[in-house]
Amino acid sequence: MKRVADMVAAANAVVETLTAEEAMALHGQDGVTFVDLRDPRELEREGMIDGAFHCPRGMLEFWIDPDSPYAKERFRSDDRFVFYCASGWRSALSARTAQEMGLENVSHIVSGIGGWKKAGGATVEKPARGA
Repeated sequence: MKRVADMVAAANAVVETLTAEEAMALHGQDGVTFVDLRDPRELEREGMIDGAFHCPRGMLEFWIDPDSPYAKERFRSDDRFVFYCASGWRSALSARTAQEMGLENVSHIVSGIGGWKKAGGATVEKPARGA
């Protein structure tokens, strides 16, 4: 049986991992897009990193694939994408998937938003729908 922890470890072996502090150094730079993979309830509860693009984990493949009817222009940029979730598991799997789908400059915050906050990273309230 394949376990999630094994899948996360395999993903971390092939994607760039960032500490919260390394991610903070990238935050706000031109050409860097932070991608929040958490579900809307988590965003409501915990807030999000300022300026992050919200992509629910279940939509990632559909939003990346340019042939999908749900494709998002944001993923067709040459930006560096920094994925994050609550604790780094979903973001590890997502970063690996994004790489497999052709995104070249992908990394993830290995400790998630929990690590971001613990390291002193600021968060903002989830923007209103449509904002």
